Amino acid sequence: MTRPAPATVTAPATAFAVAALGIGLFSVMDAVMKSLVLAIGVYNALLWRQMLSVGLGAVAWKLGNSGRPSRRALKLHVARGLVTTAMAVLFFWGLARVPMAQAISLTYIAPILALLLGAVTLGERVGRRAVFASIAALGGVLVVMIGQGRGVTGPETLHGALAVLGSAVLYAVNLVIARLQSQAARPGEIAFFQALVITATLALAAPWLAAVPEAVQWPKLALAAGLATASLWLLGWAYAHGDTGFLATTEYTSFVYAAGLGFLVFGERVSAFTLAGAAIIVVACLYAARRRDIAQTSIEATA
Repeated sequence: MTRPAPATVTAPATAFAVAALGIGLFSVMDAVMKSLVLAIGVYNALLWRQMLSVGLGAVAWKLGNSGRPSRRALKLHVARGLVTTAMAVLFFWGLARVPMAQAISLTYIAPILALLLGAVTLGERVGRRAVFASIAALGGVLVVMIGQGRGVTGPETLHGALAVLGSAVLYAVNLVIARLQSQAARPGEIAFFQALVITATLALAAPWLAAVPEAVQWPKLALAAGLATASLWLLGWAYAHGDTGFLATTEYTSFVYAAGLGFLVFGERVSAFTLAGAAIIVVACLYAARRRDIAQTSIEATA
């Protein structure tokens, strides 16, 4: 089954703007989820949010007139859902233990990894600059970790940072699958089936871990579910109209959101080490993704 072709060619700048908006909504959702994780734990925050997301995703699927998914699309939905489940558990568990800006800066290795994975799995071109950028990005991660070591931290904080790093590796895999998935399904279908697979996976542990949240937490859960669904829809549309390496750079807009929300909501301050490390990683990723033919590649991806 061929991918659903858009009616018109979409400019790379449009796809980039839509992806950036999707990342912005995800950043707000991160702040809401951190509050929920601190209140009811990572498992219950994810489980109940995802249950609400299934309903919202079903509406998005219906409104999108996606039709029945193909066999290839179903395989990609399951694969991405499983990867995303592990990624989310690691990320939100770690996020509850480290400042938001620091956690987000550590995830910035994902675009570099996605660029390398894209070369292997999608045939997207990558050269020596990606190798150099990978080394530089690793240096940026070390700067962030050194800064954490100089602060008032304990084993739990270090474990939180390592969990976020593990989540970033899975997120790189997620970005590549997202590109393949967007070529086989429409955004509404993606939003519904990803929520369904994640919920079904989390539900396996429900007999032992599930607990019904207090009434005060349900508005936050609904908000998180709505933000996650809207973000996933926007990113699904963007990745259907743009190149993986190009759109992955929109991840960097999340640092501003994370720093601002972390300070306003949780009283977190951004250290000089976190700023320096994030800057190194961002510059490295932008250097790796800079290609003369990138705009043309993005346009051709819509054909």
